[in-house]
Amino acid sequence: MNIKILRVLATAALIMSTTAIMAQKQFTLEDLNFGGTNYSNMIPQNRTLVWWGDRLVHLSDDTCYTVNLGNGKETRLFTLAKLNAALGNDKIGSLGTAVTFPYASQPLALVGGSKGYYLYNFKKGTIEYSVSKSGDEQAEAWNATSRTLARVEKDNLWVGDKQLTTDGSRDIVYGQSVHRNEFGIDGGLFWSPDGKRLAFYRMDQSMVTDYPEVTIPEVADSIDTIASLAPEKYPMAGQTSHKVTVGVYDLATGRTIYLQAGDPTDRYFTNVAWSPDGTVIYMQELNRDQNDCRLVSYDATTGKKLAELYRETDEKYVEPLHPIVFLPWDSTQFIMQSQRDGYNHLYIYDTTGKQVKQLTSGKWVVEQLVGFNTQHQSVVITSNELNPLQRNTFVVDVNTGKRALMGSDNGWHTPILSASGRYIADKYQAPDVPRHIDVINIDNGRTLSYYNAPDPWTGYTVPTYECGTITAADGVTPLYYRMVKPADFDPSKKYPTVVYVYGGPHAHNVDAGWHWRSRSWETYMAQKGYVLFILDNRGSERRGKDFEQVTFRQLGQEEMKDQMKGVEFLRTLPYVDTTRLGVHGWSFGGFMTISLMTNYPGVFKVGVAGGPVIDWKWYEVMYGERYMDTPQTNPEGYAKTSLLKKAKDLKGKLQIIIGYNDPTVVPQHALSFLKACIEAGTQPDFFTYPGQGHNMRGHQSVHLHERITQYFEDYLKPLK
Repeated sequence: MNIKILRVLATAALIMSTTAIMAQKQFTLEDLNFGGTNYSNMIPQNRTLVWWGDRLVHLSDDTCYTVNLGNGKETRLFTLAKLNAALGNDKIGSLGTAVTFPYASQPLALVGGSKGYYLYNFKKGTIEYSVSKSGDEQAEAWNATSRTLARVEKDNLWVGDKQLTTDGSRDIVYGQSVHRNEFGIDGGLFWSPDGKRLAFYRMDQSMVTDYPEVTIPEVADSIDTIASLAPEKYPMAGQTSHKVTVGVYDLATGRTIYLQAGDPTDRYFTNVAWSPDGTVIYMQELNRDQNDCRLVSYDATTGKKLAELYRETDEKYVEPLHPIVFLPWDSTQFIMQSQRDGYNHLYIYDTTGKQVKQLTSGKWVVEQLVGFNTQHQSVVITSNELNPLQRNTFVVDVNTGKRALMGSDNGWHTPILSASGRYIADKYQAPDVPRHIDVINIDNGRTLSYYNAPDPWTGYTVPTYECGTITAADGVTPLYYRMVKPADFDPSKKYPTVVYVYGGPHAHNVDAGWHWRSRSWETYMAQKGYVLFILDNRGSERRGKDFEQVTFRQLGQEEMKDQMKGVEFLRTLPYVDTTRLGVHGWSFGGFMTISLMTNYPGVFKVGVAGGPVIDWKWYEVMYGERYMDTPQTNPEGYAKTSLLKKAKDLKGKLQIIIGYNDPTVVPQHALSFLKACIEAGTQPDFFTYPGQGHNMRGHQSVHLHERITQYFEDYLKPLK
């Protein structure tokens, strides 16, 4: 066969392939974006699963089923209609968001409605217990043992019908997250196991400077209404921060005491935990420099300090993220998590502060302590031991330390443990698996394949998703990347290419989830003819302490070096048009976007920076000082990482987008950079979403991503 015939056949094959692709449906942002009108139909179907003791329960929107663990068959337990009939005036819209089963041996479902909490007896069809609430609670926590509701309403703390405080305000905050949700804190109400005592945070932020946010009135009201002040308490790096104390309310005596932890100035109180008998409180206490952490115990009846059980220091920082957890079969021993050996692992200590053993070790990370199997005295964890991109489930024998893999050895797993720890409902994804659910019997390792979600993108033109590695700028460390290519990709063509970047702590972009965890906007851009490249640089999560701490006191610097290694890699690919490179990121990724465009001017033709940090001295105390120290102690680092003096180096087209009421990266960042650009004579573009915070909510997110896309379409895609 001669060359001319081969060329004709190849051309025909390409035409046929392109024609087939064109015949398939094309994505819109209404399909792909989480604010889109069709988004719910385009994500892998899921099943809401909870445990009723060791009985698995499937909660659909309108029906509750029990699942036979032998064959997966489902039996109806009750319906939404019957539940709402019993509730009377307080209707719920979906079972999956409102129902749990707190008592393993009783036919009672706990229902959280807008007007209260209810215990629904689904055998009798009646409400056995209820407690009302207003619906305006700022925080709430219900205890299953004492059946008592603690709540914060109009800034003050209530337990049951008793109001405990009267001085709650913007300045005095009760029962809510403190330290700006750092250190693993996601709430401020902590019930003892027996439900007899409630520990709670009290935060005095009267001394914290207000950031002058402004609320814009709704369009319908704007003719006659002026904007109003909505100040945000925002302690910036190096400035005065708030003071936190921990109170304890005793239901039996009606008294409130406070832990005698000393002066809370420049200290952080985190990871509050209770002893099994509810008489002792454990708390991790961290100095403001975040390099000295201590685990301290307190008498819950008097507030007196009992002992310092553990101390961990680090020349850079210590970051406690997990409260201690007692062994269910031994009230004198607990598990503590630490990455003191370089990776997050489990340690067993006793209540005298003596280390019993290090339970896990190795150059991998324990992701989560899921729970316990009391009968076998084992702990269930997830980790990335098998592969840095995976999260797999293991059972660890507490006595021997031996680990046994539960479920498949690939993908990204999210296990849900039954009450006894005997069964695992194992939800997982893999690059080619949208979602699968197994039920695993820990006793014998038997696995029931319970649910396999269909591919919601069947019939659509789907890009290709690839994963690989390059070497970091240190010349040693492997870094993982994802690449997304158009469905009709032709390696002989040149494609405009966009680098999507985050790059900061406590996040990663690439893992073994569906499509290598690709963001849906990448699919949209690939459909429009772009190649997308995403690299997890040093400083991101799940790779150990040294990998994360390389950025200490110089945020963005090592990260940029790694991202530029990614650019070097892209330059070796014949199909990447290096004259049409773009970059986009949000938050830390916005900081990285502008950093890359100004530190390496001319490399990126177009950039879109969302919610960008511009100068770390304007970021909040806890996060900012952990990674940068204070502006007073690290002036060189703050000067080096600030983008204000880089405004003069901006080349190419840059669009900055912010939420006008962003309480995380306050507008001062973007506005100051615009001012610096005006003075330097450079010309960024700017867009803001009035009334929005750090991320755009609802359908505004569709508008945002269309705007981002159009910017690249206007300035990156056209050939010279």
